[in-house]
Amino acid sequence: MASSLWQAEQPLVLASGSASRGKILREAMLPFEVALPQVDERALEAAIDTGTNRPSRIAAALAREKACDVSRRLPGRLVLGGDQLLAVGDDIVHKAADLAGARATLRGLAGGTHRLHCAACFVRDEKVVFETLSIADMTMHTLSEAFIDRYLKDVGAEVLGSVGCYHIEGAGVHLFAAIAGDHWTIRGLPLMPLLAFLRESGYLCR
Repeated sequence: MASSLWQAEQPLVLASGSASRGKILREAMLPFEVALPQVDERALEAAIDTGTNRPSRIAAALAREKACDVSRRLPGRLVLGGDQLLAVGDDIVHKAADLAGARATLRGLAGGTHRLHCAACFVRDEKVVFETLSIADMTMHTLSEAFIDRYLKDVGAEVLGSVGCYHIEGAGVHLFAAIAGDHWTIRGLPLMPLLAFLRESGYLCR
């Protein structure tokens, strides 16, 4: 059910099939439709040169490209694009393909701190009208093999949808010794600045 605070005639368009991003928008009672982008993410990632803040730059570029791709097909609509990258330093970690890969990911992240680079933007008529980037630092406990076994048994293949093999709003919280960053950024969408833009632009009642 959409909130009566929503003032626009048409709902947002979410340029993502992410279950987590959709859930965040539903929790905030924002009306939206899903349109899947057709973007070669690995090719775009490879085209971005090495240097300072490369993971953040890649996340921002992917969010923009996803939203612009959908915007080309839906003129006049407000399109929300988003992307989240997990990096250890400048080394990017991609989603595991199977539970064996998830086990390897957890072993690699255990006992250290990784960073989530979370970008989002609004695009209308192929023009970026707002963009934001938020970062969360995630410090994992040292994890025993027994813990990893039990954790993966509990969560199953569901974690393969998350690059870090965890959902912070569920059993994934047990992986962490410390977290620096907001809840929505960790889940994949920096919600507060997006809501601020919607309010200031008249999409939400003030």
